[in-house]
Amino acid sequence: MNPVRTSILAAAGNDAVRRLVATAPVTRDVVRRFVAGETTADAIDTAGRLIGDGLRVTLDHLGEDTTDRATADLAVRAYLELLDQLHDLGLAADAEVSVKLSAVGLRSGETLALDNASRVCAAAEQAGTAVTVDMEDHTTTDATLRVLAELRRHWPSTGAVLQAYLRRTLDDVRDLAGTRVRLCKGAYAEPPSVAHVDRHEVDLNYVRCANALLAGSGYPMFATHDPRLIEIVSERARWYGKAVDDFEFQMLHGVRPAEQRHLAAEGHVVRVYVPYGRQWYGYLTRRLAERPANVAFFLRSLVSRS
Repeated sequence: MNPVRTSILAAAGNDAVRRLVATAPVTRDVVRRFVAGETTADAIDTAGRLIGDGLRVTLDHLGEDTTDRATADLAVRAYLELLDQLHDLGLAADAEVSVKLSAVGLRSGETLALDNASRVCAAAEQAGTAVTVDMEDHTTTDATLRVLAELRRHWPSTGAVLQAYLRRTLDDVRDLAGTRVRLCKGAYAEPPSVAHVDRHEVDLNYVRCANALLAGSGYPMFATHDPRLIEIVSERARWYGKAVDDFEFQMLHGVRPAEQRHLAAEGHVVRVYVPYGRQWYGYLTRRLAERPANVAFFLRSLVSRS
């Protein structure tokens, strides 16, 4: 693994670094490049602007590794409030929500996570939209897929997320290829025993998985900012006879916004992953680790008060 990436991911668990970043005077401005804000109003405002630009959104209320029922319930309530507002403002058709099961109680058991995720799925259905269940580190993959399977009994449009850097993912893709699946590279620090560590191998596996998804009857969602992978996916989609509305590209809020609009202008469905909430630190460090060039931007902003 790239040593810069390793260092950044290590910083995600360092309380001293966390306090330094969180209290730096300009951190808020820097974070807003990647995070919509801390409140539901911030998320709705960002979603409205992106939808107005011809993009779609998936909204993630940040939080993970919840260890008590009360905190998990707060996360669910945040999603319910968000979904109510998306419906009331007429944004639900172009917006969905992404949910991390660890934020709604997975660490306390699959039953609690399923119950809480079901509350979010039911609210999304009432609002006129859907839920995608985010994938986290490899230790939660089996539990996440089990909960997802239960959710799909009642809400079959619930989206899955699979990570191309895991060695198991091609098999998972083949199992889920007839459904709604987001394919991403993966952003957690994983051991070589379960994950490809060579960048080229990750890209190769991404293309293998993309082919399997495009060959299926489901709705693939390709999460990548890599121009080469976007070109390959577009070419493979044409080869499989897919129309532009048979799949979509997904990109992170604040990353390559011009390309997001360019792809949308070409007729592609483009969805922007918009995180919001107070627990932004872990998310930010993973974004920096995915693309270490972002580190220079972040550090320049921290030392500059202009």
